[in-house]
Amino acid sequence: MIPRHAPYEESADFTIGLKPIGEAAWLEGGETDPAARKDPLFATCREVVWGETPRSHTGQAEVLRLIDETLGPASHQPDLPDLYAAARRTPDDLVLMEKHDGAWRVSALSLCAPTFFTAHDVLGRSLAEIHGPVHGFAARFLARVERIFEGLRPGLILERRNWSLVNSDQSFTPDPAPIRARIGSIDPADAGFELFVRVERQTLRRLPQTGGALFTIRVWLHPLDDLLDDPPRLAAFARAWRAAPADFRDYKRLGLYDDLVEGFLRDHGAG
Repeated sequence: MIPRHAPYEESADFTIGLKPIGEAAWLEGGETDPAARKDPLFATCREVVWGETPRSHTGQAEVLRLIDETLGPASHQPDLPDLYAAARRTPDDLVLMEKHDGAWRVSALSLCAPTFFTAHDVLGRSLAEIHGPVHGFAARFLARVERIFEGLRPGLILERRNWSLVNSDQSFTPDPAPIRARIGSIDPADAGFELFVRVERQTLRRLPQTGGALFTIRVWLHPLDDLLDDPPRLAAFARAWRAAPADFRDYKRLGLYDDLVEGFLRDHGAG
């Protein structure tokens, strides 16, 4: 299967990389019943996948109206928070950002496909606090990201994508430790189907009534073997893997997979 997204074709480094997209391209779909995946997580580990602040309810209601306008009307369980009711309808995770105390902060979120963090980790935190672990983010990107949030106008939808590599085919990965603990047991001959490119497709748009911003995160996963169906894309991945700068590699922990990936690339003519 040819992967839907390949952000490594564009850059091997951290980039903001936001581009405008049309309304019809906002939510990609592709999952028949997102609630069937999300509801068990919401029921069994709610503190991991859900969070809300008391003053977020008006913004949550606007998100629900926006999702219903986009996907068509639907009935909702009255005991569910509005943002989670909206998130049950789409594969994307939904993050409500609102400006409080002079900073854009996470005021509510449904996070059922986390990439090594939890809802509890980011609830109430500002853009600077969320991205603190990303080496160089504050110096290179923070001011620009804050300007984007301030200047975002209603009707404009922005999209960006990023990538990493993991030895898991699961979208729900709040904790990296058990995944990384298995790296040493991977047979190099099996790297093509044991290692997965994990792509996050993110969008950002203004909520015109409350003034907040809705940030969406959609995770796509495919094994390295899928790149064999598209030699130019395999070559692009090889270039990005080898050109990735040190801070990107450290943050994504790509070095944990170097031997496995290099062996895979050599075995398939990208050495």
